[in-house]
Amino acid sequence: MDPDGLSKVFVEHYYSTFDTNRSGLANLYQDSSMLTFEGQKIQGSQNIVAKLTSLPFQQCKHVITTVDCQPSGPAGGMLVFVSGNLQLAGEQHALRFSQMFHLMPTPQGSFYVYNDIFRLNYA
Repeated sequence: MDPDGLSKVFVEHYYSTFDTNRSGLANLYQDSSMLTFEGQKIQGSQNIVAKLTSLPFQQCKHVITTVDCQPSGPAGGMLVFVSGNLQLAGEQHALRFSQMFHLMPTPQGSFYVYNDIFRLNYA
């Protein structure tokens, strides 16, 4: 699959899982993975999922506006940059966000999230 198609499939899977079953994201990360969430650095799959499942909202819906990707390095990695809106249950206004993923290939032929940076965009 081409990088653009692969990034779109990844983004659809990631945000669908985040919106419906955040703990299901664990298999997308490894012990070497790092998440920077609003400036806070978290390493390792268990710690990342613990952070995501402890966010102060239970229900949300991501609406993706843009997805950009580039190949990254000789190991076959990929950078994926996402922007969109995050609608929290019970809130009238959506929050704008940006997120960058650095995906790395696995020996099994799939990808895992090596780096993940998330920021809300305040206007």
